[in-house]
This record gives sequence, structure tokens and C-alpha cells, in this order.
Amino acid sequence: MTSDQLLSGYDYTLPSELIAQNPVTPRDHSRLLIIDSLNTHVHSFFYDLTNWLLPGDLLILNNTQVIPARLYGRKATGAPVEILLLEEKDHNCWLALVKPGKRFKLGSEIWFYPFDAAPNSPHNILKAKVIDRDAATGGRLLQFHVPDDQSFLGVLEKFGQIPFPPYVNHSEALPSQYQTVYAHEPGSVAAPTAGLHFTEELLGRLKAMGVNLAYVTLHVGVGTFRPVEVEDITQHIMHQEWIELPQETVDLIRETKAKGSRVIAVGTTATRTLEGAMKEIKEAGGDELAAFRGKTNLFIYPSYQWQVVDGLITNFHLPKSSLLMLVSALIGRERLLALYAEAIQKEYRFYSFGDAMLILPSAVI
Repeated sequence: MTSDQLLSGYDYTLPSELIAQNPVTPRDHSRLLIIDSLNTHVHSFFYDLTNWLLPGDLLILNNTQVIPARLYGRKATGAPVEILLLEEKDHNCWLALVKPGKRFKLGSEIWFYPFDAAPNSPHNILKAKVIDRDAATGGRLLQFHVPDDQSFLGVLEKFGQIPFPPYVNHSEALPSQYQTVYAHEPGSVAAPTAGLHFTEELLGRLKAMGVNLAYVTLHVGVGTFRPVEVEDITQHIMHQEWIELPQETVDLIRETKAKGSRVIAVGTTATRTLEGAMKEIKEAGGDELAAFRGKTNLFIYPSYQWQVVDGLITNFHLPKSSLLMLVSALIGRERLLALYAEAIQKEYRFYSFGDAMLILPSAVI
């Protein structure tokens, strides 16, 4: 077994002060580490992305929208409860992480109140019942009781909050700053953070110079942030995530490849959508990329054979995470850790509200 296959091979030490608590303003003033060949890299800023992309390049963006997935409520006993929604399993039935989880038996009821309502008002209560456990996540299945004339997402706007990651614990960021400017399809419980750096103005400049944009959807759930817990990473099983690859995006990818231009994924979620769709299509007997709507549990780590993606825009990821392994599969684990060490030395900002990397095809192993 090589170091590339060991969880301990993806560890590094990050000073806590480099964990970004707030995004930069404007969004595109974050720093950008460009990896442009097999042995060189350049330090720049995200607003200079136009200097590194070429006419005919295709950026693939994840247009998912973060929902107000964190709710605070009380049990019938009055005990406080915190809920993080992960994934809709059925109509108004959601898999959720529950705190404190051990006390939630089947049949337990939770009452939620909107922030601006009187606590005892019977007209401002959202109820949920625990109907099952989920062994894979340690979560609970919650059946919410939603009035027939209302949608669950509409109710969430009243009762829920946009959930920042747990390491963003003293932030002044607005909920809107945890959405991409092109967020369109509600369903994520976390943002596709590589896309947070784009402004409307930057997207306009990219389109004006001939860079094409296309969209996919991956609703970020537990599969993205679930830790890898086995030392032999080849034994890790990714949680399935729902993805959609539309036909117009497939057409643009084919046109881009036919011209010899580059397909650059914006973020690990866009990457998993493209490569995951190809995996599912091949397993169903297909041999070329096509429109896809469904679930995938693709886990990308070194030795992975890339099918669609040529380059990548991504943030700096947590130690021992599946996201770090995905990026390592593109440029190599040792090189990536060396770049992280340099980024730490130069005080780059890490994680969701942090800085970014651009990995160009000439840098791909």
C-alpha cells in the first residue's frame, strides 16, 4: 500500500488563524494560486482569472442554492434541539443530524418556532416526528408536518437559518455571502465554495473574452463533509449525492473537446457531477457522456482515471478530507501538500471563506 492510499498521507497542520471566518469584499479579491505547469506556480488574485483562461475554455459551475437547513427547536419536554437537514428522502421527510442525538428515540416530536413569532403562538409552530434512524450518518429521519397550501422550502425561509460550516464559528458574514451569484436550484446544505469568488462583473468579463459557461447541479450533502475514517482510503465509501447534468451542458462539453479547448470545473462538486455522471453512464452500459439525473457515490483519489475534467478551480480543503484526495488525484498528493505548505507560509486563507487555486491542464499529472 502506498502513501497515496493512506489516510495519514493527507494530513497537514494549519494554524487556526488561517481558517477564514469572513469572505473578502469584493468576492473576487481573494488570492489565487495558479498551478500552470508540472513544476511552476504563480501567486495572483481571483479578479485576474481572465489572464489565465483562454477563449474557448468552458467553465462548469454548480448552480445549487443553499437552503436554510439549520433549525432550532424544542422537544415536548422543553429540552432545546438543533437540527441540520442533510437530504430530502420523501415528501417533507428529511435525513437530519440532530443534537443531542442520543436522546432522540423513534416517535419523538420536535417543535420549531420562527424567529419573529411569539413562542406560544399555535399558528407559528412547525412540528416534526422522528420516524427512523440512519446508521450511515448517525442521523434521524424527520417527518415534517407542513400545511397543504405551503411548500417545505417556503416554510424553511421562515423557520431555518443558512448553516455556516462548524469551523466558521465567529463570522460576521451575511447569509447572502454564502451563496454563489449564480445560485438557482435550492437544495444544498453547504455552499459550493469555489464559486463564491465569482462576481457578476467577473463573469461578464470572462464571457466577453470568449470563455463559455455551463451549469450542473449537485446538492451538497453529507457526502461532501463526511470524514474519511479508515486508514486504507480505498475502503472508504462515499455517501450518495444527487446530481444533474443537463443536455445543454453535455453539448457544450462535446463542442469544447472537439475544438481542443479546455473543460475546467469550478469546485469539487462540479467535478464530482461530471465524473460521477460518466461513472453512472458507463455502469449502465453507455460509453460517452450524456445528460444524467440521479445519484452517484463516486470517490476520487490518486490513480483515478479522469474522463471529463481537464482543469479545476478549488479552495483549500481540510486535512484528511475526501476533497483533498480529489485534488491530489489531479496533480499528485506530494505536490499538493507542498503547495499547501507554501500557501500556509504566505498566509493564504483556508476553507469555505478562504482563497482559491486554479489548476490548469498543463499542470495535471
